[in-house]
Amino acid sequence: MNPYWNNAAVWLLIAVLAVLNGFLREAILQPLLGARLALPVSGVALALIVLIVTFVCFRWLAGPYWLIGIQWVVMTLLFEFGFGHYVAGKSWPELLQTFNVLRGDLFVLVLLVSLIAPRLVAWLYTR
Repeated sequence: MNPYWNNAAVWLLIAVLAVLNGFLREAILQPLLGARLALPVSGVALALIVLIVTFVCFRWLAGPYWLIGIQWVVMTLLFEFGFGHYVAGKSWPELLQTFNVLRGDLFVLVLLVSLIAPRLVAWLYTR
């Protein structure tokens, strides 16, 4: 089996948990904390989810770890923009707001963690 399929399967698990994280943000965090605080808390939670899933599923990852990180970032961006625009009907400027850290959106952090998580976890496993 192509190792990129395994990496994609782990990313799919992360994507499902990311959608669940979004639902929890809307249903629980926003009523409790307000929209301005719920967004960064949810972003940090998602970054931790990426790290935890990478650690738990590490034995199924294959290939150069930096390449897995790039694969995950590309898949995340394709999903975010493809689903957001073509399914959810969001405009391109609205989608670009996910990169606005000043608004409290930590999507950039999630992308960075997705990029480095496979290599970081590989380093932790080989220490």
